Amino acid sequence: MEPMNFLLLMDDEHTQKMMGCYGHPLVKTPNIDALAESGTRFESAYTNCPICVPARASFATGRYVHEISAWDNAHPYEGEPPSWGHRLQEAGVRTASVGKLHYRNAEIPAGFDEQIIPLHLPKGGVGDIFSAVRDEKGLPPREHPEWMAERIGPGDSKYIAYDGQVTDMACEWIARQATEDGERPWALFVSLTCPHFPFIGPPEFYDLYPLEDIPLPRPHPSGGYDWHPWIAALHECAPYDDYFDDHKRRVALASYFAMISFVDSNVGRILKTLNESGFKDNTRVLFASDHGDNLGERGLWGKSTMYEESVAVPLIVSGPDIPRGKVSRTPVSLIDLYPTALDCGGLLAGHEEEPLHGDSLFRIANEPDEREREIFSEFHALGARTGMFMVRRGRYKYIHYVGYEPELFDLEDDPEERHDLSGSPAHQSVLSALEACLLRILDPEEVDKRAKAEQAALVERHGGRDAVIAIGNSFASPPPGESEYGE
Repeated sequence: MEPMNFLLLMDDEHTQKMMGCYGHPLVKTPNIDALAESGTRFESAYTNCPICVPARASFATGRYVHEISAWDNAHPYEGEPPSWGHRLQEAGVRTASVGKLHYRNAEIPAGFDEQIIPLHLPKGGVGDIFSAVRDEKGLPPREHPEWMAERIGPGDSKYIAYDGQVTDMACEWIARQATEDGERPWALFVSLTCPHFPFIGPPEFYDLYPLEDIPLPRPHPSGGYDWHPWIAALHECAPYDDYFDDHKRRVALASYFAMISFVDSNVGRILKTLNESGFKDNTRVLFASDHGDNLGERGLWGKSTMYEESVAVPLIVSGPDIPRGKVSRTPVSLIDLYPTALDCGGLLAGHEEEPLHGDSLFRIANEPDEREREIFSEFHALGARTGMFMVRRGRYKYIHYVGYEPELFDLEDDPEERHDLSGSPAHQSVLSALEACLLRILDPEEVDKRAKAEQAALVERHGGRDAVIAIGNSFASPPPGESEYGE
C-alpha cells in the first residue's frame, strides 16, 4: 500500500463485546462506532497473551511470547528483538509514543524517537515478580483480592487523570506535526490505561448506566456452572469473586462501562485533532486493546483465561484504501500489528526475508474473508499452574492446558462458550486437528518447563520464593510520578 502516517490507538483490558459497534446493547461508544463505520471492524480479533506485559512485548515485536521469553509481568520488552518502531525509524519515519508502554523503562531503545509520559513496569522496572512464583510448592494466593470488589464506583482515579493527560499530549503532538515538517511521515502510538482495574468511572459517564439496567454476569458457579480444574486453581490463587455480591457486580460493570465511554471520548478528541490538522487523507488509524477482562462471567474477574471475555479484543482499521463499513470475519490477532505498521510505512515488501507470523491488517481488510485462518495465544503468568494455549481456526476454539484435559468450543453455535465439546465423540477429529495445529507451533510441555525455569531463576535473583512473596503482588502499574497503583 502507499506509505502513510500511522495512528495506533490502544486502550487496556477492554473486552471486545463491550462496545456499540460490537453489538453491546448498553455501552455507549459513538466515536469508536463512527471509526468502525468509516473503516473495517474485525469480528474475531485476539490478543496473543491475556495479560499486559507479555501482550505488549508480543505485538511490539511480532513474535509469540514463548519466542521472546515474555512470560509474565516481570519479563518485559527490553529493546530486542527490534520492534515495528525500530523498522519505521530505520526508514526515516518520525515515531513517538504517548502513554502506557509497559516495557522495562524509558531508557531502553524501544523504537520511538520520543516517549511522552510513558508508563512502564512498577517497582523501578522490576515488575510483578510475585506472578513468576510457579514452582512445585504451588501458587501463592494473591494479596488483597478484596480490592477488586472494593475499588469500584463513580469517582476520580489516577488512571482517569493520566488518560486525560495522554489525550491532551497526543492532540498536541499531532497538531505540531502539521507545522514542523508536513512532508515527513510519522507514526504515533497512543496508549490509554482505562478501562483497566480499578473500576472507577468518571461520574458524568457513570450516570449513563443506571444500576437497574445492568445485567448480572452469567454463568456463575452459584447457578451450577463448573470450573475446569485449571480455572479452579486460578480462582484459588485469585479469588476475586468471593468478595462480590450482586449489587457490587452491577456497580463494577457500570463503572467499567463508564470507563469505556471515557475512552471513547478521548478517542473522539484525538480523531478530531487529526482531522483538523489536515491529516485525514494521509493517515491510517488502528484501534485495539491489549486484552480483555472476564468481568464476573463464570465467577471470574481480571484476565488470565482463554475465554472470549479475556482473550478477544476490539480491532478496527480506518483510512485511505481501507473498505468502509466492512466487517471482516477473518480471524486476526495483535501479532498482525507488526506487519501492519510496516505496511503503513511502505516497508512490508522489503521484509520478505524477515519471517512474520502475522500479516497486514490493511491487506486482510481488502481481501475476502479467510475464516480458516489460524490464531494462537498462550499464557504463563498470574494463576497459571501450568501453561495454557489457545488455537482458533474456523468456528472452533481449542484450549490446551498442560497436564489437564483440553476444552473445545464451537463459537458459531455456542458464542458464549457454555458447552465444552472436547469429550464429544462427534468432535474428536476436530480436537485432534487443532491439537496438531498447536504442536506445529510449539511443544507445550517443553515451553511450560522453560517458562517455569526462567521464572524460577528470576525469583532466585530476587531473594527466592519467600522473599518475593513477602514483597507482595502488584494489581496495576502506577502512572509516571506515582508510587501507588491507579486507585
